[in-house]
Amino acid sequence: MDITQLQKEVESFDLSSPERRIAFQKRFLRKGGVLDELFAALRTLPPELRKEQGKALNALRELAQARLTQAEAEERHLSVPSRTPVFSDPSFPLIRHEAGGRHPLSLVESRIIYLFQRIGYLLAEGPEIEDDWHNFEALNFEPDHPARDMQDTFFLRPEEGILLRTHTSTVQVRVMERSQPPIRILAPGRVYRHETVSARAHVYFHQIEGLCVDEGISAADLKATLEYFIEGFFGANTRIRWRASYFPFTEMSAEVDVGCLLCESKGCAVCKHTGWVEVLGCGMVDPAVFDACGIDAERYTGFAFGLGVERLAQLLYGIPDLRLFGQNDLRFLQSFRGYGPIA
Repeated sequence: MDITQLQKEVESFDLSSPERRIAFQKRFLRKGGVLDELFAALRTLPPELRKEQGKALNALRELAQARLTQAEAEERHLSVPSRTPVFSDPSFPLIRHEAGGRHPLSLVESRIIYLFQRIGYLLAEGPEIEDDWHNFEALNFEPDHPARDMQDTFFLRPEEGILLRTHTSTVQVRVMERSQPPIRILAPGRVYRHETVSARAHVYFHQIEGLCVDEGISAADLKATLEYFIEGFFGANTRIRWRASYFPFTEMSAEVDVGCLLCESKGCAVCKHTGWVEVLGCGMVDPAVFDACGIDAERYTGFAFGLGVERLAQLLYGIPDLRLFGQNDLRFLQSFRGYGPIA
């Protein structure tokens, strides 16, 4: 199919009504649409054509998403009703409306996304109810890996492998199944694990995972990207420590610590009196993951990383108890009144 003709169709598509916008989504942005079919067909192209065609399709998808976002924003602007008072009585007692503030997790997530969008990362989403293939098998988890155990994972239908996702790496798998490199995505979302609720842990929390795949990607790119993020998020003088680690889906693997901001690295309960707090895990994507997703591991390399939003919010705002994030206490939210998403 001619991509130039499709671009003209995207640019001229009538988005003036909700029905037309739904038709536009079905045609271009949803599973089974024309772009989805073209991305699936990339695997049949010769390697020398695949990269150029993939770039053109990614650009077309971004154009379609931008048109839809703009049309929806215009619709919301036009539909805002005028606020006229129902009555006016100066003797009526004053009603005070106590406003809260933007949730700290929302503030932190916006800040993370902003920093990565500045260097070309696109947002990607996936379902919270997942299957064993996307949550474990495609990510190189062995059949007897402890994370598959009921003590860590909420299985909804164990006999069918249906579960609540334990990480947003599932989104990375879904993107790699449908797209060919270059890939540079950020996947925010809620994840679930069978944990004892305490000041340090919860049964649900929020992650943002990133993936970068292309020809010639190295560990130096991973290190530069994450140090750029940490310095942008916490400040240029933040102490950073890299430690070797293990994750089934990366090789090599590492964890990154920062100097504890709550106690200024002197030692407290949050940093377990070490002066350091782990903020993310990362590594070079294991070739087995590329093979499972249909990407040529001989040609492409990449890195992945995962951030815990609650942990970063805890450090940034000095919040000692993770349970506060889910209680919706107005007194807690009022303390964030006036905070913007980017400091």
